[in-house]
Amino acid sequence: MENQEQPGITFTGFILSLATTAAVHFGDIADPNTGERTEPNLPAAAQMIELIALLQEKTKGNLIEPEEQLVDDLLYELRLRFVQAQNGQGERLIIEP
Repeated sequence: MENQEQPGITFTGFILSLATTAAVHFGDIADPNTGERTEPNLPAAAQMIELIALLQEKTKGNLIEPEEQLVDDLLYELRLRFVQAQNGQGERLIIEP
């Protein structure tokens, strides 16, 4: 029997899922469970940003360069989006791997 790797969660997939959750909380994309957009929930979006920042801090020196760059880029974009949302600007967040 061949040893086939089972698809599992990757660090990149996990970080992107947190960023997607933040986008849902910003009201930028529909909730994957309901298919509907919700009203912005900035405290919940901020919590996702803090969680990604915590992971960035705790994984420092243990990530490969593309993972590190992804986290840096996502945090920059999420923080920018948070400031826009606080100022009532509705520019949507687009998350790309």
